Amino acid sequence: MAAAQDSTSSPNTTAYHHGTGNSSELSPLQKHVVFFDINKDGIIYPWETYQGFRKIGCGVLLSIFASVFINLGLSRKTRPGKWPSLLLPIEVKNIKLAKHTSDSGVYDSEGRFVESKFEEIFKKHAKANANGLTSEELDEMLKANREPKDYKGWVGALSEWKILYLLGKDKNGILHKETIRGVYDGSLFEIMAKEHASKKQV
Repeated sequence: MAAAQDSTSSPNTTAYHHGTGNSSELSPLQKHVVFFDINKDGIIYPWETYQGFRKIGCGVLLSIFASVFINLGLSRKTRPGKWPSLLLPIEVKNIKLAKHTSDSGVYDSEGRFVESKFEEIFKKHAKANANGLTSEELDEMLKANREPKDYKGWVGALSEWKILYLLGKDKNGILHKETIRGVYDGSLFEIMAKEHASKKQV
């Protein structure tokens, strides 16, 4: 697969040395999760995941579920060779190790964004609207990506996409292409946080 490196920068891609060694550049997959690293120390704890979901407008129950589910599922994978921690930390620099199976393949094994795989989602599954997915089309995509007996992968993909659909669909029930792209590069979370903050000020 030919991977197209996302060259766009954001405030989160600079001065973030703890999570990425000596590099100031994050991979697209790291950009996808770094929004939830509230104190920018390279480690995402469950309470930071919770705060991140609250910042983008999620309710308390969904935020609690997401913080437990995500950190419980990803913590050990991103900490190779270390003892499990009851604090369930996720190490941003190793997030590529937490990439689950039965996924879309839009991130490659190094956490880079694969444009061809992204476009393939819509070529194969976007029938009602070429630039978005309905709930039914999303279900179809999830089923098509399933690997046999890969139950953990199925649950991971289902949870991620259903939460995204819940948060990102429009009034007609369409999850738009650019909304999905924004999740892959992490930019959508910043936008949603600003929109939620502005609504709270009204």
